[in-house]
Amino acid sequence: MKSAYDVLKERGFIEQVTDDALIKKLFTEGPVTCYIGFDPTATSLHIGSLVPIMSLVHIQKSGSKPIALVGGGTGLIGDPSGKTEMRQVLTREQIDCNAQCLGKQLSQYLDFSDGKALLLNNADWLTKINYIEFLRDIGRHFSVNKMLAAESYKIRMEKGLNFIEFNYMVLQGYDFFYLFQNYGCALQMGGNDQWGNMLAGTELIRKIAAKDAHAVTFPLITTSLGQKMGKTEKGTIWLDGTLTSPYEYYQYWINCDDADLERFLKLFTLLPLDEISIVMNLKDAHLNMAKAVLAFEATKITHGTKAAEDAWRASMEAFHSRPVDADMFPSSSIPREAASSDTSAIPRYKISRKDLEAGVQICATCAKSGLTQSISETRRLIEQGGIYIDEKQVKSIDEKITVADFKGGSELRVRKGKKKYLIIEMD
Repeated sequence: MKSAYDVLKERGFIEQVTDDALIKKLFTEGPVTCYIGFDPTATSLHIGSLVPIMSLVHIQKSGSKPIALVGGGTGLIGDPSGKTEMRQVLTREQIDCNAQCLGKQLSQYLDFSDGKALLLNNADWLTKINYIEFLRDIGRHFSVNKMLAAESYKIRMEKGLNFIEFNYMVLQGYDFFYLFQNYGCALQMGGNDQWGNMLAGTELIRKIAAKDAHAVTFPLITTSLGQKMGKTEKGTIWLDGTLTSPYEYYQYWINCDDADLERFLKLFTLLPLDEISIVMNLKDAHLNMAKAVLAFEATKITHGTKAAEDAWRASMEAFHSRPVDADMFPSSSIPREAASSDTSAIPRYKISRKDLEAGVQICATCAKSGLTQSISETRRLIEQGGIYIDEKQVKSIDEKITVADFKGGSELRVRKGKKKYLIIEMD
């Protein structure tokens, strides 16, 4: 049976490791306890956090124990990694609220019952530290010269690195030591920007406990176009369904570039690799079917089966898509039948009948509803032929929507380009 480390390597999760042979041995010898930290800088994580989350999912599926560590303590300082400016300082109340939200969100992916996984908050030990004792017992093991050479600090040195941020590496290194001592955690995983902080933890464990600990980083995931994962014209794609609806989440995945499809299926679904391997030979309609599978499986993992099915039905109805062939991805639970007419998951915008009788500007309506980012963008799209009302192309920026456009019904469908829909409801 493959170890979780083998699975992560095969699926493209691994970038840097402290010692490949020793980490393989660690997983071969038995269940491994490992951890990843999550910063409580907001009430929700976003798609950029999915690689570490999915790695913990694979760790748990293999029988090892993942620790999801919410940085309620380190969040009070702010991680300088990858930042050219100091992070916004949040209050203790904000961080505590965010930490609770992230804990609830992570339980969607990991089973924390009966100790199968652990959800911890480093505020539980970092906020109780005696500063003088900490400097004597922990701080003395850190070389300032080595810390300043770390990439996370070098970026900030040009504009100024304050003393609070300088302590971040020490605290993260101490987190690893604390988890090693109290939970038997011998492996830390995280993004490439955390490499220096992670090495600081392995060295601290070696110096104090005289034992090996290990670190693994994940690659920065960008699209084939070089764009950062989860960034769209509307902003961040959140994992919280109240911030990014399951339908919008589904649309993000189904609209991925052809060149990203196989890699995204490996990273963001649990489908077997032998099924995913067929993607390289798919074309046209079958390639689109595979994107629907990616969107369905990714949405199911984050929002549950019902939300994924609702988003699938709405997408099938909006884009008149063909159902996935029964022989494709047999492990996927995506519905195989043609979808019945269901538009409930498509974003909606209400306009009063009184306003519609007078006529409302299409440009303003598209912007106010969120279909476009601004009136100027709507104008540009109309001039380029990219806005449609009930599949009829809007020809002029001065056109208005009226009661007559509803043709006796109460809903009107507006389309932006080929892939984005809005339903206007007459209130």
